[in-house]
Amino acid sequence: MTLRTETPPDTGGDQMTMAAEQGRICALAAKGQRDLAKVAAAYPDLFPAPPFDATLFGNVAMAIAFGAPWCEPDQLRITNRAVLWGFAVDWLVDHEARSRDEIDRLTARCLAVTDGGVPEAGDPLGAFLAELRDELAAVPAFAAHRDRWREEVRKVLAAMAREWDWKQAPDQLPGFEEYLDNAANLACTVVNVVHWIHDDDPVTLDHVGPLLAASDQVQRILRLVNDLGTYERDLRWGDLNALMLVPRSDVERRIGELTAQARRMLVPLRASTPVAADYLARQIGFSSGFYRSTDFWGTP
Repeated sequence: MTLRTETPPDTGGDQMTMAAEQGRICALAAKGQRDLAKVAAAYPDLFPAPPFDATLFGNVAMAIAFGAPWCEPDQLRITNRAVLWGFAVDWLVDHEARSRDEIDRLTARCLAVTDGGVPEAGDPLGAFLAELRDELAAVPAFAAHRDRWREEVRKVLAAMAREWDWKQAPDQLPGFEEYLDNAANLACTVVNVVHWIHDDDPVTLDHVGPLLAASDQVQRILRLVNDLGTYERDLRWGDLNALMLVPRSDVERRIGELTAQARRMLVPLRASTPVAADYLARQIGFSSGFYRSTDFWGTP
């Protein structure tokens, strides 16, 4: 028999309270996962299984729930769906597209939808984006901030197309900083814009400019944190990764520098928009822990 000699965990009230709060967040994630599964079932051609599976849906919903645990499920539904739309674009561009012309047509169709157009027949990506647009359009803030959303959608599509171009010339890969400047391919800031518009909080939206700047900084951090956690899969899938450009130590050092800068950017935002600032900080914290042992795609 082996005797347990470690100190037993604290069973006091603080631990109970912490566990109860974590359980509530997990319940929030579970509800989000169920909704994403319904979306995938409604668009089977857009979300084939694999690689779109319960693990992916659960990971997306969990990240959003831990990023904004003060929200109710209805507040996070469109945020979760915006993340899923980004994953769909990523899959179509990185793994399904066979030509740049195909990507350009995909981009044009999506931008037409953001401009209010009807999605083309047989375009499930555009149809799903139209659903997101229409739900956002029901919020009063959308009229004033539609152009911001449209611009972030454009940036995501352009960044993903740019990375596709890079992968066509493996002997002419970008420099590390050029690669980092293309971090919009992670589709983080566009999701944050959707979240803030849908939340329709006037204080947050009055400070959306500096919040977007901070979000872009967070997006760069998450791009590199993601790369550290997904290098082996990226090799298997033929995706580009920062570790293909510079040593791991350089990536880790850059993450530290970017995080220090992000902390400074969040200081004034905590005074003006504390909830939005905490939301951004929690994105860094969650991803830093999450990518230590797994990543969003559930299928190897």
